[in-house]
Amino acid sequence: MSSVIRKVINTAKAPAALGPYSHAVLVDRTIYISGQLGLDPSSGQLVSGGVTEEAKQALTNIGEILKAASCDFTNVVKATVLLADINDFNAVNEIYKQYFKSNFPARAAYQVAALPKGARIEIEAIAVQGPLTTSCL
Repeated sequence: MSSVIRKVINTAKAPAALGPYSHAVLVDRTIYISGQLGLDPSSGQLVSGGVTEEAKQALTNIGEILKAASCDFTNVVKATVLLADINDFNAVNEIYKQYFKSNFPARAAYQVAALPKGARIEIEAIAVQGPLTTSCL
């Protein structure tokens, strides 16, 4: 049996990891992107402005990781949104649809007890590298 290649993806354009993990890991054509907070990559601090600004920054960070893997938001097939307050769900959707414009990925959203650095939101994603053809059932 031949081995599958596992490639670690990191970029200086996304915030440094807060622990022992990579920005993303590519296995075959599947990219597993670690949860991203609304951290400014240059300062490592949460952006101000609440959940909407944190959501924008988290998605911008994901975008930079996708670029490092030669992908963009159209390659994302699954996202998970973790919220400190589920009442922010609608506000986050308004930001989310600015990044995911069509053929939306599958998604789950949860309220959690707490997030690192007191963040209001964390988003993780799974993407598939290379061209994708969308077919609806």
